[in-house]
Amino acid sequence: MIEKFLNNRLLVLYISPFILGSLSIISFQPFKITLINFIILPLIFFFIVYINKKSKGVYRKKSYKKNFFLFGLLFGFGFYFSGISWIANALTFDDNFKILIPFALIIIPFFLSFFTAFTFLIIGPYLKFDIPSFFVFSSALSFSDYLRSKILTGFPWNIWAYSTSSMNEFIQISNSIGLNAYNLIVITLFTSPIIIFYKNNIIKKIISILLIAFITLALFIYGNIQINKNKIQLEKINEKIFVKVVSPNFDLKFGLTEKEIEQRFKRIIRYSDPDKNKKTLFIWPEGIFSGYNYNEILIFKKLISNNFSKNHQIIFGVNKLDPKSGKYYNSMLAVNNDLEIIQSYNKRKLVPFGEFLPFESILNKFGLKKITEGHGSFLRGEKNNNILNNELNILPLICYEVIFTEFIQKSNDNTNLIINISEDGWFGRTIGPDQHFAKSILRAVENNTFLLRSANKGISAIIDNKGKIVKQLNRNEAGNIEYEVPLIKSNKIKNDLIFFVLLFTYLFIFFINQKKNEK
Repeated sequence: MIEKFLNNRLLVLYISPFILGSLSIISFQPFKITLINFIILPLIFFFIVYINKKSKGVYRKKSYKKNFFLFGLLFGFGFYFSGISWIANALTFDDNFKILIPFALIIIPFFLSFFTAFTFLIIGPYLKFDIPSFFVFSSALSFSDYLRSKILTGFPWNIWAYSTSSMNEFIQISNSIGLNAYNLIVITLFTSPIIIFYKNNIIKKIISILLIAFITLALFIYGNIQINKNKIQLEKINEKIFVKVVSPNFDLKFGLTEKEIEQRFKRIIRYSDPDKNKKTLFIWPEGIFSGYNYNEILIFKKLISNNFSKNHQIIFGVNKLDPKSGKYYNSMLAVNNDLEIIQSYNKRKLVPFGEFLPFESILNKFGLKKITEGHGSFLRGEKNNNILNNELNILPLICYEVIFTEFIQKSNDNTNLIINISEDGWFGRTIGPDQHFAKSILRAVENNTFLLRSANKGISAIIDNKGKIVKQLNRNEAGNIEYEVPLIKSNKIKNDLIFFVLLFTYLFIFFINQKKNEK
C-alpha cells in the first residue's frame, strides 16, 4: 500500500508537499500545536530522499533534479498560502484594491515558495537516511529562513522558531544565542524523528535518540533556571515605571471627519482613565487617527490638557510631516499633556505596497497607489534612535517592525523598555493578529526586556523579559491594562555569529562524511 502511494508521482510531488505545507500552519499561533512539526519535517526529509532514490526510475528514466524544485515549490506554496492568507484582507478596505486579492493569495505565496524550492533543489541530490544528511537538511532550511528575512525588504514571518513562542522554557535560549541560531536548533529537533529511518545499527540509533533527548532536556532545564533566577532578580529592581497600555478597538476606517476624530479622542481618553496625581506612561496604538497627521490633530490639544497632567506622557502613532520634502513619516510620538512632542521615532521598515509603492513613479501611471490612506508613499526613517526620556530608554517598534530580530541586535545597549504599537485592523478576523503577537514574545526574550504592546483590533499585552504574558487585552477588546514595569537594561546578542558558527559546524560534519564515503 505504502509502496504504491510512493510510486505515484502525482501524490508524492504535487499533493503531499502542498498538504504538509498547509498543515504546518497549525503549529503557529493561535493553534499552537507545535508537536505536528515533529511529523511534518521528518516527512519532508523522507519524501526528498525517496524522490532522490526514485528519480532514475519511477519518476523519470534518468536523474531529474527538477523533481526537488517542484516538491519544494509546492511545500512552500502550501506553507505560505495557509500562513499569510491574511494579507488578502488588507485589500478589502478599498474597492480599488479588491482586484489584487488573487495577487495576494497566489502570487505572494508563490514568490516566497522559491526559497524552499531552491533549497530542496540544492540539497535534494545529497540527502540520504544518514546523520550527515540530517545536518545538511537542518542547516539548509534555517539558512533559507535567514535569507528570507534579508532579501529585498525581508519577510521573516512564521520562521519555524515562532511555532515555539508559547513554550516559555525553550525560548529562553534565544537570548543567549540569537533567534536565527535558535531557529536552527528548533529545525534540528523537529527533524530528529527521521533517525528511525537510518540504516545504522540499533546501537547508533539509540545513541542518536538519547543525544536528541539530552539536548531537548538541556534546553528545558536551562530555560527553567533562567525563569526562576529572573523571579528573584525582578524583586530586587527598584527602578520601575507605572504604565497603562490602551486598546480602543476602533474600526479601521478611512476618510474620518473632524467630528469623528474628536469622538475617537474622547473615547481613548475614557479608556485611558488618567489619574492626574499618578505618574503614568500611556501607550496608545498606531493608526487610531487614520489619515490625520500630527499638525492636524493639534486642534484637540485642549482635550489632552484638560484630562492629563504634567505627571503624564503619552506614546502613540501618527503621521508626521517632513518640512523639507513635504512628505510624511509613519511615526511614534512621545508627547506631554499639552500634546507637545518630547521625542519621536520614524518607522524604518515600511510595508511594501502598504506604506510605500515600489517604483512609485512608474506604477502611479497605471493607477496604483499604496494601501494606507493619503500622502503618497511614506518616507523611511533613517536613524536607529531610541526614545529617551529621563530614566526611560525605549526601543520603538511600529507595527510589523516587531518581526525583525535585527532591530533588537542593533538597538541601544541601554534599552530598558520595548514599545510596539500596531494597527491590526488590517488583519480582520484572520489568524494574522495572533501570529503578529507571537513575534513580540520572542523580541522581549531576545532583549531580556519588558515589552509593551498596544494594538488596535489586535492583542495588546504587557510581556515580561522572559516572554511571560503579565497582562493582556484580547483582540477586539477595548480598555486598558496597567502595571508597574521594572526597567531592565538590555542584555542581548548583537549579531548572528553563533548562528553562522553552528551553520558551518553542521556543514563541516556533512562534508567530512562525504569525503569518507568517497574513499
